Amino acid sequence: MSGRYLLGFDVGSSSVKASLVDADSGICVASAFYPEKEAPILAVKAGWAEQEPVMWWNNAKLSLKKVMADASVCGDDIEAIGISYQMHGLVCVDKDMNVLRPSIIWCDSRAVPYGEKAFEKIGAEQCLSHLLNSPGNFTAAKLAWVKDNEPELFGRIYKIMLPGDYIAMKLSGVINTTISGLSEGMFWDFKNKETAGFLLDYFGFDKSLIADIVPTFSIQSEVCAAAAEELGLKKGTPISYRAGDQPNNALSLNVFNPGEIASTAGTSGVVYGVLGDVNYDERSRVNTFAHVNYTKEINRLGVLLCINGTGILNAWVRRNVAPEGISYSDMNKMMESVPVGSDGVTIIPFGNGAERVLENKETGCSIHGINFNKHNKAHIMRAAQEGIVFSFCYGMEVMQQMGMDVRKIHAGRANMFLSEVFRNTLAGVSGATIELYETDGSVGAAKGAGMGCGIYKDNNEAFATLKKLAVIEPDEVHRAEYLEAYTLWKENLQKVIYR
Repeated sequence: MSGRYLLGFDVGSSSVKASLVDADSGICVASAFYPEKEAPILAVKAGWAEQEPVMWWNNAKLSLKKVMADASVCGDDIEAIGISYQMHGLVCVDKDMNVLRPSIIWCDSRAVPYGEKAFEKIGAEQCLSHLLNSPGNFTAAKLAWVKDNEPELFGRIYKIMLPGDYIAMKLSGVINTTISGLSEGMFWDFKNKETAGFLLDYFGFDKSLIADIVPTFSIQSEVCAAAAEELGLKKGTPISYRAGDQPNNALSLNVFNPGEIASTAGTSGVVYGVLGDVNYDERSRVNTFAHVNYTKEINRLGVLLCINGTGILNAWVRRNVAPEGISYSDMNKMMESVPVGSDGVTIIPFGNGAERVLENKETGCSIHGINFNKHNKAHIMRAAQEGIVFSFCYGMEVMQQMGMDVRKIHAGRANMFLSEVFRNTLAGVSGATIELYETDGSVGAAKGAGMGCGIYKDNNEAFATLKKLAVIEPDEVHRAEYLEAYTLWKENLQKVIYR
């Protein structure tokens, strides 16, 4: 099948997905992911999480081979490559580009004490005004753990990378990174618009460890001869886009401008909003990174709210409360018989560990207001979904305090967004219009590559074919009821926090 195609990789911790997009029509012609079962995460000790980077590379090769075969596309037809990747991971290589140790990935918590100590010693004002976050458990703190615990290995490190930088290196033989990537590792100084030298100095990192910086949308490197032969690609094919999975998810939903929001609600939930001015939350309840279209000249920040207890609560309710064997779809219909506010039942959904939006407090999940003579399973099911929405809105209030005007929420039609109760409650409380799309991270990465190599002049051209599936407007008739239920939920949350 001859033509012009764009290739996108989405490097996750569970699998690597590849998609081929017809550059002219904007339509995805093939997608595949490997492994089909979740990829292993190495946990040598409690709280640790590592993966071998070569596993990502091998899975990328397998997924690419399948999509090229399925679409009957050859390497000569691929115009550019884009990469989306799991954020905050640490990959260390020596001068020969050999990986020195397994990657410490995003969900590894061993570096928390290093980030907390840095925040205390450097000072909150310095960290927040320059990094827009606490050093926390991000890539810089992970590298500090390596320096302290594996000094001989640390001495052999030539460059550090994020997972997407590693895949780009394997494709091109060139090591580089982006400002957006540096910001998610806490290596970017937003005030001075340069690598965060004060943090490097505090941890004792030489600046040479940081890779050369290339623009997010640009010819960052080209497929080298060795990778071309190994993958069946054309030597010289440009690698022209890369971004972390959450900024890339926003790109995939065509979220580029201040006030626009991208949301996902799977096992955990994410609200990612674009801010046009440099700002931060003084209590670090949300994280702020450089968005895909951030430059030294134009401020575009991605403010990231992550809620741990979202879809996992809905799944728990289905297993333990709903009638046995019921589907999510039937469960959603069942709860529609219950009025807004679940007749006074509220659920605090934070039963999946500490929540950053609560300043890392671990409140657990709790149910409030049950009346044995009035409430049934449907009330609990609806209250669970409302509680999840209310946790989103609670975090969005932090975003609004930072200057974000929340008017429109873009989301994929998947997971919790399949529920009418969930969608209507979110629109009803936030007052925002929700637009649902058919989207995918690897397809977004492919279109990002099209922008980076000049096939598309801008994001509006790249995402002109993005299919809008539904629009949910705020229900003004029941707005007061939604807000009353949210107020009650917040009152119960305060009781739980300060009990």
